[in-house]
Amino acid sequence: MTVAYIGLGANLGDCRGNILQAWAKLGKVKGVRLLALSSPYMSEPVGMESENWFINAVGSLETSLQPFELLREMFVVEKSLGRERVLEGIPEDRCLDLDLLYWDDLVSDDPRATLPHPEIANRLFVLKPLAEIGPELLHPVSRRTTVEMMQDLLKRDQETGQGLQVILTSWSDPIDEI
Repeated sequence: MTVAYIGLGANLGDCRGNILQAWAKLGKVKGVRLLALSSPYMSEPVGMESENWFINAVGSLETSLQPFELLREMFVVEKSLGRERVLEGIPEDRCLDLDLLYWDDLVSDDPRATLPHPEIANRLFVLKPLAEIGPELLHPVSRRTTVEMMQDLLKRDQETGQGLQVILTSWSDPIDEI
């Protein structure tokens, strides 16, 4: 069995509900056993223009599937919850987005599944929930832990004067009040 880490996000519709439904559906896939799901975090869009903030989480699972088989199942789950990939590769508002972040320590530059996900170290909305369930998880290329990458990102953003990526909430915080 291989341990994989999945990023889950949404900024349209019932974001929390879609993330939880997607996680449950992944758990019903033959050859997949769910291990942990982080708290959700609310974040402003990064790399795209939108007024809709995202809810993001990260989950870990064990699987006997190969990376492309798991990706195919992830796309099936996205589609079952209403995701339509209109502009492939162009960031857009979405009711669900599932990303394969890690596949054990596999390093692959296959354009269909670059592993580890190339933007992990640049996305606080990935690093914060990942640090909750895998703080000492080691990036197979940079050899940095999740916590180290998160600290590096925060320091880099402060030093360059770029706006810090904003994270606002967790499962226990009522989003309606924000």
